[in-house]
Amino acid sequence: MSAEPPVVPSAVVPPVESKRGKLAQFNALTKPRVIQLIVFCAVIGMVLAVPGVPRWQEVQTMLVASLGIWLVAGAAAAFNCLVEKGIDAKMRRTAWRPTAQGELSDTQTGLFSAALCAVGSWLLYVYVNPLTMWLTFATFVGYAVIYTVILKPLTPQNIVIGGASGAMPPVLGWAAMTGEVSPEALILFLIIFLWTPPHFWALALYRVEDYRKSGLPMLPVTHGNAFTRLQILLYTFVLFAACLMPFAYGMSSWIYLIAAVVLSLGFCYYGVMLWRNYSDALARKTFRFSLIHLSVLFAALLVDHYIL
Repeated sequence: MSAEPPVVPSAVVPPVESKRGKLAQFNALTKPRVIQLIVFCAVIGMVLAVPGVPRWQEVQTMLVASLGIWLVAGAAAAFNCLVEKGIDAKMRRTAWRPTAQGELSDTQTGLFSAALCAVGSWLLYVYVNPLTMWLTFATFVGYAVIYTVILKPLTPQNIVIGGASGAMPPVLGWAAMTGEVSPEALILFLIIFLWTPPHFWALALYRVEDYRKSGLPMLPVTHGNAFTRLQILLYTFVLFAACLMPFAYGMSSWIYLIAAVVLSLGFCYYGVMLWRNYSDALARKTFRFSLIHLSVLFAALLVDHYIL
């Protein structure tokens, strides 16, 4: 009879052997998939702020602004990895990160974050405008410090309050092209702000044991599965109303309206199903659909802007 396998303590996820080079490790710190969505939403804000087809000079501004926002957002992600390396090591979803694996030191990660933030802020200040730089830097502080260091370990409403930082990309994009923050930009902000809680709480539902081991007061840990599902459902209803605002305000026409109604009905459907009959598989589907919801919604705004 073969020997029993060693018991691994449940509080810590065993390290995964990595063959990543240094470049890949630093790239992983920036959370590339998250940054792609951030820059995409910022670009939507830029495009919607410009009537008609952008001129070459405006395209150049968009490219530089996108790079600057990407760099600062990457800096915030790297700083998040640095602060939460101990928590990340306990969670299977994040145990692969270079800081959690010990592949990169605190000094390397800190200097990398500072360099990205400095270069990105410089690009935005010099080649875009000071307002965009300050708003982007404020977003960095909001996510890396206020959310990561203060709110996330303190309150189960961390996602709700901290969601303000994650909702800033279209505002940054709008400011980059116009030098101001308009009601249209704030409507886009509101949509992402209301989208964030049901998106992350769906993830937290099927990752609840990870969050419990980490010690973070996520809503499913502090208030239970049923309460979290109800909150997701209520947020999808409120989000539905917010998604109609671009049409009601005159930012878009029927192309966007149709997409918004279909996508929002889909999100509400997942919210209802999750509330009535929970399963981890359904929570995963809800989380994945939330990504589709936001991406396609903003893509519909883009199509609508150029077609009509």
